[in-house]
Amino acid sequence: MIASITGILLAKSPTEVTVDVNGVGYALRISLSTFETIGPVGSSVHLFSHLQVREDALQLYGFASEAERSMFRLLLTVSGVGPRTAQTILSGGPVDRLEAGITSGDVASLTRIPGVGKKIAERIVVELRDKVAELGIKSGDSGHSGESVDRTQALLALTSLGYARASAEKAVRSAFEDLRDKSPTIEDLVKRSLMYVSKHE
Repeated sequence: MIASITGILLAKSPTEVTVDVNGVGYALRISLSTFETIGPVGSSVHLFSHLQVREDALQLYGFASEAERSMFRLLLTVSGVGPRTAQTILSGGPVDRLEAGITSGDVASLTRIPGVGKKIAERIVVELRDKVAELGIKSGDSGHSGESVDRTQALLALTSLGYARASAEKAVRSAFEDLRDKSPTIEDLVKRSLMYVSKHE
């Protein structure tokens, strides 16, 4: 079992990083939350990891915190939630906010995450509410402001619609600058971003 990876960051994208460990490059799938936490290419990085074993492949997943990895593993125990969906959920905001939503039974906040329908959200709440409370996941200072979470969710919405991530990132940045002083909702950001993403495509 590979519990963690420590090395030099060779490459990074919002969904994957490559880490050089003594001359061996490890590719790890990551969430947007971890992407926003790690340093630039060339810097030292430490990631907690989870090895997902399938019949046809071995895939490493990386996490900036133990709390994020613990939540990822809990999400995988829910019927219908695979690694990709779990990472999408984790990309929706800080772990402590997700924990609070699950323990309070806030299905609506989960369904606002792109790709998470009402049935899956209800299943997560029902199956994980007690487990999350018992585990006592704490992420401490997540370093994510509400602003960062809103931009992350808008980016997820655009990429789930099939837009290239690079174009979606540019569009969300432009949209947020337009709406910065207006306390935009996720819906406002997505609608304004769609005006820009077409220009970038």
